[in-house]
Amino acid sequence: MDKAMENEKRYELKTMVLPPIGTNCYLLIDKATRKAAIIDPAAAGQRILDVLKEAKAEPALIINTHGHWDHTGANHFLQEQTKAPLLIHEADAPMLSNAALSSATFFGAGIENSTPDRLLHDKDVIELGELKLEVLHTPGHSPGGVCLFTEDLCFSGDTLFKLSMGRTDLPGSDGTQMEYSLNKLMRYPDELTVLPGHGPATNIGYERKFNPYIG
Repeated sequence: MDKAMENEKRYELKTMVLPPIGTNCYLLIDKATRKAAIIDPAAAGQRILDVLKEAKAEPALIINTHGHWDHTGANHFLQEQTKAPLLIHEADAPMLSNAALSSATFFGAGIENSTPDRLLHDKDVIELGELKLEVLHTPGHSPGGVCLFTEDLCFSGDTLFKLSMGRTDLPGSDGTQMEYSLNKLMRYPDELTVLPGHGPATNIGYERKFNPYIG
């Protein structure tokens, strides 16, 4: 087999840094079917739809890595506009209709309520066209935080950042659980690309070596 074909990715990835506080929204597109997952839509729903239209991709899933307000702001709008199902871990589902639980109140903000269509659990598999995303429950930043794995990518939400981790001083956060979740991520291969909820991409090997929060 031709090396270029062998190494060709089965997905397209688009990254958008969105308001209100610079959240990374990822558009994962299955090349074979042009179906797209909107991961953490923040608060710029129309911009997301515009990018998907330009990419000739069909919005098929809306996935929240966790329920905090800065990652979920466009949920309701996108559900109405696309009819795509909304997925979130069962432990964070109550945040989608509670400003205090979602930490919006903590930041002096509000939320537009949304209702999940599927509740996620550890080790679930999400199908996106010919791609599959595996769910790893990583509580700590929030009770129902998850990381999503597909191909050579890990969408880490607010669990793992480059040289940092998600804060554990918010309602529902737990430092002990965060330590356990970070250790679970360190079992993955060095070359795995990590796409966090804020800030630049990294990889497991770099974080294992340099991240001060990983023992």
